[in-house]
Amino acid sequence: MANELTGRRVAILVENGFEQVELTEPRQALDMAGAQTWIVSPVSGQVRGWKFTQWGDSFGVDVALADARPENFDALLLPGGVMNPDKLRMNPEAVRFVRAFFDAGKPVASICHGPWMLVEANVVRGRQVTSWPSVRTDLENAGAEWVDREVVNDSQLVTSRKPDDIPAFNRVMIELFAKARAAAKAA
Repeated sequence: MANELTGRRVAILVENGFEQVELTEPRQALDMAGAQTWIVSPVSGQVRGWKFTQWGDSFGVDVALADARPENFDALLLPGGVMNPDKLRMNPEAVRFVRAFFDAGKPVASICHGPWMLVEANVVRGRQVTSWPSVRTDLENAGAEWVDREVVNDSQLVTSRKPDDIPAFNRVMIELFAKARAAAKAA
């Protein structure tokens, strides 16, 4: 995976309460593949993760959501956790940020409860996706075909169900982001 994503800028959109492992492990995989990763958040300074049943570590925000421009990034990662996407989907600026990646044809990876943001951005109709099981009805009501698999790749979108799926999620996310890079170079 080394150097597949050298020079690619990946935004990681989070709020307080993101499932920590769903940020740290995919971010590490992206960094090892050569990407530059940036935590984007409406929260100033630091955001705090969630470790399964309790508060986790704090992470520095690299770019305030108000200052983040989708055109400055090549791809988007949406970690889950219940609190994180629930807060983000109530933020019109965050929803517009996510929607802009789809409008521009840029790749997006979302895990666990992260697909709630995809519902709110109105980008799942006609797509095959997966998520944490409790998000299934929301995705289906938004027009998605929900499947129970560790990872699903539908065009520019990769989704996964839970932390146990992270190894498969990381592999397919990097493949998608690299494929998008190759397509951008060819254009």
